[in-house]
Amino acid sequence: MSQIKITGVETVIVDLPTIRPHHLSMAVMRSQSMVIIRIFSTDGIEGIGESTTIGGISYADEFPEGIKLAIDTYFTPLLIGQDPAKINTIMEILDKKISGNHFAKSGIETALLDAQGKRLGVPVHELFGGAMQETLPVLWTLASGNTEKDIEEAKHLISQKKHNIFKLKIGRKDWKEDVIHASSIKKALGIDIKITVDVNQAWSEQTARKAIDQLQDAGVDLIEQPLAKSNFDGLARLTSYFEVPVMADEAVATVQDAFKLAKIHAVSVFALKISKSGGLTNIARQAAIASGAGISLYGGTTLEGTIGTAASAHIFSTLTNLDWGTELFGPLLLTDDIVKKPIQFENFSFGIPSGPGLGIELDMNQIEKYKRK
Repeated sequence: MSQIKITGVETVIVDLPTIRPHHLSMAVMRSQSMVIIRIFSTDGIEGIGESTTIGGISYADEFPEGIKLAIDTYFTPLLIGQDPAKINTIMEILDKKISGNHFAKSGIETALLDAQGKRLGVPVHELFGGAMQETLPVLWTLASGNTEKDIEEAKHLISQKKHNIFKLKIGRKDWKEDVIHASSIKKALGIDIKITVDVNQAWSEQTARKAIDQLQDAGVDLIEQPLAKSNFDGLARLTSYFEVPVMADEAVATVQDAFKLAKIHAVSVFALKISKSGGLTNIARQAAIASGAGISLYGGTTLEGTIGTAASAHIFSTLTNLDWGTELFGPLLLTDDIVKKPIQFENFSFGIPSGPGLGIELDMNQIEKYKRK
């Protein structure tokens, strides 16, 4: 039996409009740009992946145009001729030959896993030991910037049984305004509705102490990345000082970050994202460190579309300590989709796509419609 080999890698950038402006501490998003990856092999099986970041180049070192260029120029020559079933070997080669580029590597690994699942006739989560749950809870980000609009939006989503956990993006305004905003929303929604505030690294440690003290008193449930991602010691001091859990997001990008944070008891929760970690396998490694250290997990997103969301859902479904649910609402933020069967969100959760691989099929007409010319 002849060995299967990778014959081609194709990348395309698609730009999908968002349903509303999405406010972050570092940018305002009005569309989402995704790099869609297709890997072809001699056995005729195609694997698909997605590499998506937030706000162009404002969130991370990588950006859509650079991801496509890196894959086309540097990744593809390393991939051509490789056995697509030997995913660990391929990812080791990429790590040795290409520094960083975690978002690009995540998309490549996703495509390889999708193809291998199809090859074996099993969903991707089976490649990691199988899903522990068929549905995952999903929160929604209230990011209009207007307190009354956010409260109205949250109450509507609760009544529709779409979401009952919410995140607030803060850090762009004065911290006192942000505290009043978050506290008002928590009070309006009540103690049974969980509220997370995501500061996106915007505060100094001194500001964080004052703000978190008031947010804790207001009943806010979780504080995400209040300090710069490099300030591990500052996160540890906040974690030891407050009862409300502090969560690392940008600070826990890699497996090495997870180990360092766990070693100094810097946070109570890890926000895991396939993009920043470099793929699904590294998520499993970070989760193992968290489990050993008694750290809870949260399934994060870089606002991926359906492909990246499905990939995230497959690996998150295998984790034992996903205590804080997920925020895999990326497809809901978009006005349209590029797949034949979108993910269904209902009863405050969504089902993990079934079928071999990711369980997702591209709609090439939609790809053509939205691809960057």
